[in-house]
Amino acid sequence: MKKIGIGLVILGIVGFLLSSVSFSTQETVVDAGPVELEKEEEQSIPVPSYAAGALVVVGGVLIVVDWQRKG
Repeated sequence: MKKIGIGLVILGIVGFLLSSVSFSTQETVVDAGPVELEKEEEQSIPVPSYAAGALVVVGGVLIVVDWQRKG
């Protein structure tokens, strides 16, 4: 559980640092024999700060629970 908690905390911190995640997709528009036209589109997914905060909190709780179980 400790490893999962650490991973969630790291993801939450990265979520605070990045305001959005961008990626590009390619789509074939025309495919007529030897002629092929493709369209590349850049898309972005916003990362809400409350989601990043929730990841940090949940990860912290998992770390504390694991620490208390072993103590």
